[in-house]
Amino acid sequence: MSLGRRSVVTLAAAVLLLGGCGGGGGEAGAGAGAKVTVEWWNIATTEPLKSIWAEKVKEYQALHPGVVIKNVPIENEAYKARLTTLNQSGKTPDIFATWGGGVLKQQADAGLAKDISDEVAPWIGTMTPASLQAYQFDGRTYAVPADIGMVGFWYNKALFAKAGITAPPATWAEFLDDVGKLKAVGVTPIALAGKEKWPGHYYWAYLAMRIAGLDALKQAAADHEFGGPGFVEAGRQLKALVDLGPFQKGFLGASYNTPDGQAATMGNGKAAMELMGQWAPVVQREAGKDLGDDLGFFPFPAVGGGKGLVTDAFGGGGGYAVGQDAPAEAVDFLKFISQLGNHREAVESGAVLPVVKGAEDAVKDPNLGAVAKALGSATGFQLYLDQAYPPAVGQEVNDSVAELIAGRKTPEQVAQAITATAKSE
Repeated sequence: MSLGRRSVVTLAAAVLLLGGCGGGGGEAGAGAGAKVTVEWWNIATTEPLKSIWAEKVKEYQALHPGVVIKNVPIENEAYKARLTTLNQSGKTPDIFATWGGGVLKQQADAGLAKDISDEVAPWIGTMTPASLQAYQFDGRTYAVPADIGMVGFWYNKALFAKAGITAPPATWAEFLDDVGKLKAVGVTPIALAGKEKWPGHYYWAYLAMRIAGLDALKQAAADHEFGGPGFVEAGRQLKALVDLGPFQKGFLGASYNTPDGQAATMGNGKAAMELMGQWAPVVQREAGKDLGDDLGFFPFPAVGGGKGLVTDAFGGGGGYAVGQDAPAEAVDFLKFISQLGNHREAVESGAVLPVVKGAEDAVKDPNLGAVAKALGSATGFQLYLDQAYPPAVGQEVNDSVAELIAGRKTPEQVAQAITATAKSE
């Protein structure tokens, strides 16, 4: 899910089209009688969060007649492309979605994301410490969290039963065995959006965590070296899965949330599993159908002999950063949607998991409750690799893993390519 690079030609065109973004839309504050416009780029294009945010915009504007919140929901992939192009022109929206980590750090270092530590100091203590980690560097805060979660396997209980699988697999060996059982009864084991690459990187990342361990991932980031045996073995185990032919027909050209994509394939009961974040049930319903009580969740299995723990979680969340030239009302709006009552509405809808203290009991969905419970007992946490690392490294992880899944790179070549990119940064 990293931010890709674009050509100079594309950038030049985008500057002409998007040059008006950012800057606040008014020199005086609302109290001076002038309209202040806050442009808010987010990725809430599906229900229920789309409607919740639209309603919060109306409520805030009613309380602040001099402020206009320009709500701009953009589909995930299109958002990343548009934001990258805009950033390359030296501009940002007033408020923009972020996953934190290395990408946000680069934006902060480039003067694109504002240090909002002082502005949020009076109320940032209401947020859970874990939710803030991806957005803080050297003790300073550069974004406000809105969601947190983890990646795990969402599975169809009815299709598992059809294959005679009575419980989710606890080990990778059991998982591979279950893939074979599902195929034997004519069930597609796994839905995958091969076209978008980031869903595939989840497999390699989790395998690296389970085999090499979290400390190895942190050390690799510091040393720019991903060629160790644990990383190569992660690729080999992923190749072992790929060699079983577990994915739906045409998966290499499949998107994530389109009517024929990964989420719809899962929601429509055409595949038994998908490895995805806590938002999966919502997108399944939006793109396909609601599996209801047939939907279950289990953590990524342990790998025999690996250094990582099955209780180590991989994931992240979503937050909002503020552009350097944004008006003060931008942070005030983030304070508004972060208030306990407003955040509880989003949590109760099932769209997000709690990042505000006291909202934990608002989780009603049993599957999201399972995710929240797993997060609560996690022994370690790893941010998405395409966010934890600098953008170029994250993109290389996505690209190289996609090549492995497509059969065009070996496990060794994947490790070498990521290392080469890391050393060039």
